[in-house]
Amino acid sequence: MPARKTQKRRPETACLILGVGSFAHSIGTALADAGATVSTYLTRNYGHYPPSLVGPTYARQAHPSPVPLLKPSGVEVVIPQSIDWALQPWTGDLLKSGVGIFSPTREAMRIERERAFARKLCADFKIPFPPAYVAANQAEAEKFLAKNPKPFVIKNPLCSPTSPIHTILCETAADTRAWLKHVNYTEGVFLQEYLGRAEVGHIALVSGGEIYPLVTNQEYKYAFNGNQGVVAGAPLGGLVEKDPGDKYGLARHLICPLLPWLRAAKFNGPLQVTAVKRKGCWHVIEYNIRIGVTSGPMILRMLKNPTEIVLRTARNEKLELLFKPGLNFGCSLTLAGYGYPFIQVRSPHLPLEVNGKFDCDVWWNEVARGSDNKFVSTGHRIADVIALAAKLDAAIARAYANIRKIRVVGSYYRSDIGQSLWPPGNV
Repeated sequence: MPARKTQKRRPETACLILGVGSFAHSIGTALADAGATVSTYLTRNYGHYPPSLVGPTYARQAHPSPVPLLKPSGVEVVIPQSIDWALQPWTGDLLKSGVGIFSPTREAMRIERERAFARKLCADFKIPFPPAYVAANQAEAEKFLAKNPKPFVIKNPLCSPTSPIHTILCETAADTRAWLKHVNYTEGVFLQEYLGRAEVGHIALVSGGEIYPLVTNQEYKYAFNGNQGVVAGAPLGGLVEKDPGDKYGLARHLICPLLPWLRAAKFNGPLQVTAVKRKGCWHVIEYNIRIGVTSGPMILRMLKNPTEIVLRTARNEKLELLFKPGLNFGCSLTLAGYGYPFIQVRSPHLPLEVNGKFDCDVWWNEVARGSDNKFVSTGHRIADVIALAAKLDAAIARAYANIRKIRVVGSYYRSDIGQSLWPPGNV
């Protein structure tokens, strides 16, 4: 008999995540389950344990730069958690390394980084954007408000996790006037007219000079039920709907007109638009160049070929999106810890109990192993619970059934995800 030919096995794609907590845990697991090898460069001083459940982790203290880690591990693609990677001392070396980056780079990053630049882009391409103004100091901001006595959303002109101003949503002119006395004007202030709560998003990939719509998504940004309380640092929950056909027209009206600029800026990577509907028209609130802390894991789980899509996008190649059948909707719930969202309130490490077996994804965030090898919560965001299903109600029900299995004293989660803000345009 002739000798049997051995089939050559395709080498596994090696990915390096820049991040911590549930982001690294979830993205890493989704890619590892799809055949990738995963490691994580820890970019912040918390949430170090969860990424270690997927693969090797590297601390900044021991490795001041992730670039020397790339070649020994055969890394083909780097996946950043936030845009701050582009401000590091090693950014130039990473760009020169030739490794694919699952993020736009250089000029293309300005669409998220600089709010006034995004506003100008929308004006240039005739995309609706709320009236906005950049003030250098308190006196200038108050003078503008006196001439324009309306509610404004107060933002930092430059977007970053370490910005001196985090989004403050004001629903009256009096709210805005009161807050302007208390914000940090180190980088100035970006005042964007408040258009209401009918907010939604769409996430697409841009690669090979083309736009590929992925999902329409909803983030529940307020800390408490009924969309009450402050806008938290990260959403308390979220929904996604598989939407490569762009059924709500968000990509068509708010992303596709940017195609000439996207090509000129050599943009490749994720692009998310957040918009508010007013008088029947969607207005851009902001653009982000990440797949999102809540939406990202759901997107990768929905795709048949997530590792291939991430790698090809990082290489700026044409894409063929293939979705798993029967996974049309996703629901994400966050278990928040003691004191959240008021992160100046601290609590001790507290015991974490799991009662029963999970039947959906649970991504740990600020969680570690205690001296007795049992889980303890170590911070303000404990876990993200994510369920996918053919129908939205089923995804929501499964997520709630699983988050109820986790107990930490003083923790909470919103119990009303999906009861407002959906379908898109609703409040």
